[in-house]
Amino acid sequence: MLKPEPACLVIADISGYTSYLAGAELDHAQDILADLISTVVAALRPAFRLAKLEGDAAFAYVLAEVIDGSELQDAVEHCYFAFRRRLRDIGQASKCECNACILIPSLDLKLVVHHGTILRQRIAGREELVGSDVIVVHRLLKNAVSEQLGFRAYAIYTAACIRAMGADPLTLGLVEHTAVYEGIGEVTGWVRDLEAAWSLEQERTRVRVEPGDALWVYERDLPGSPELVWSYLTSPIRRPRWQSGVTAVIEAPRAGRRGVGTTNHCVHGKDAVVEEILDWRPFEYLTDRSRLPMPGLPPLTMSYILEPIGDEPVPIATKVRITLARPRSAKDRAILSAARFELQSTIEASIEALIPLLEAERRARLEQAAGAPEPSPPGSAGRHLAAGLDPPASPRLIDGADARI
Repeated sequence: MLKPEPACLVIADISGYTSYLAGAELDHAQDILADLISTVVAALRPAFRLAKLEGDAAFAYVLAEVIDGSELQDAVEHCYFAFRRRLRDIGQASKCECNACILIPSLDLKLVVHHGTILRQRIAGREELVGSDVIVVHRLLKNAVSEQLGFRAYAIYTAACIRAMGADPLTLGLVEHTAVYEGIGEVTGWVRDLEAAWSLEQERTRVRVEPGDALWVYERDLPGSPELVWSYLTSPIRRPRWQSGVTAVIEAPRAGRRGVGTTNHCVHGKDAVVEEILDWRPFEYLTDRSRLPMPGLPPLTMSYILEPIGDEPVPIATKVRITLARPRSAKDRAILSAARFELQSTIEASIEALIPLLEAERRARLEQAAGAPEPSPPGSAGRHLAAGLDPPASPRLIDGADARI
């Protein structure tokens, strides 16, 4: 018997594709669609499990009764940023001058995110999601956000999703949008302008301690994808489960979510380590400045850099590289060099406690997905990145339209 399960549902839909096809060469257009859909799917995994490919859209989900609002928004924006980078890279790499390649900038992405109850059933060896909430998230693709709010690229979080996040949408800077759907009624959503988020992402200064600028570097391969490792490294709920000596993490996020400007107080008995996030690039790296309750110890600027190991269909492990910035003054360098053994011992003890937690969660995810493989994204022949289409010997008219053969 099928069991209802709480889930977060997301549809990532390439907008403008229908009108794009009307003016584009079909074979290159299909190559570009396959390329972009593969990019979207790769960015959604493994935070979400792919349920179905629906033409120019990807439908995905994750089983969850409650949602970490910061992680969800990071995952959604990570997907959009990956899409935009791929659009840019295709434009720069393509040697083709056909309409399909010229019109690439007309494409964009919208995402609809909802929380509700689903049933998972197996049909011909494939997993199908059913339930009223599956209908709701699909119906929300048809909306008037662009016309009413002027957003070309956006993410809609339904009110049900916002409740599961336990978030204040106004603090998050989201804009309310309400629509009425036949058979469903009024649905309230909260909208993020993803084009604006992308612009801020481009403008933000990178703060990353590279190995060549580090006083010392610690590396370790950890089980699980960068998304899973990131969650354990950053979640104030998960960190006390593995971080040596930490009994609580009191978070003071900026604008309602974790990111640049967030301050954490990591409680160690009567003392606390105060962290300030300087750079935040899910699920690639973060940089923070920490003040430890050790007399004379200068602030520590450290980057936590995540590199995937393996990629089919999701990375099986992650290389974590922790880099400690080299202080400018010789005095501070000497103090940190003297404290290296103690600092590194604390990091190693924390990592040893983290590994079994990652292994357990990775096994749980594999068991949850067992027996129902995810759909494979379409393959691209890469013709849009190579030479352009040969011009036709002669055009001919079909139903009054100039068609190329």
